Amino acid sequence: MTSPTFRAPSLRIALACVLFAALAACASAPTIAPSTSLTSATPAEMVAAIRASAGDGEGELSVQPLRDNEVEDLRDQAHRLEAQGHVADAAKALDHAITIVPGDPALLQERAELALLLGDRAAAASLAERAFALGSQVGPLCRRHWATLEQVRLLEGDAAGAAAAKAAIDACRIGPPARY
Repeated sequence: MTSPTFRAPSLRIALACVLFAALAACASAPTIAPSTSLTSATPAEMVAAIRASAGDGEGELSVQPLRDNEVEDLRDQAHRLEAQGHVADAAKALDHAITIVPGDPALLQERAELALLLGDRAAAASLAERAFALGSQVGPLCRRHWATLEQVRLLEGDAAGAAAAKAAIDACRIGPPARY
């Protein structure tokens, strides 16, 4: 026969386990609602808008670096592949070019646009921000950086971030220095 002193602790332990399980169920992590996109544009339409934001650069300061021949060949290959619909292969070609010239803002921007086409918002934003930081921060390429960030923020449902990026696009337009 079991004595009452042994039952009471096991009953308390059982009740404690039930109480702990009930509390654990209540303390589950809250679900995070997915962000609501503020755009209905397709990735191709977004990239077209980004590229159109550059404008023609007429009448403004635009800094153009010297180009490495191998990198230019890879950029041309990427453009051809993208035009043929092989975006992932185009991205690989630009990734290779970036290993040769890791600080080229134009390469980074082109890769950001391909990341957007591939649905990788985080990479698109990161590459555009890096390109802006390394670039001249003026001219057509600067506008593409900010237009990319605007599109990413719209996809993320960040209206304030998209508005700030859109406003920054205009700050990229700087006239050429006066000539005397």
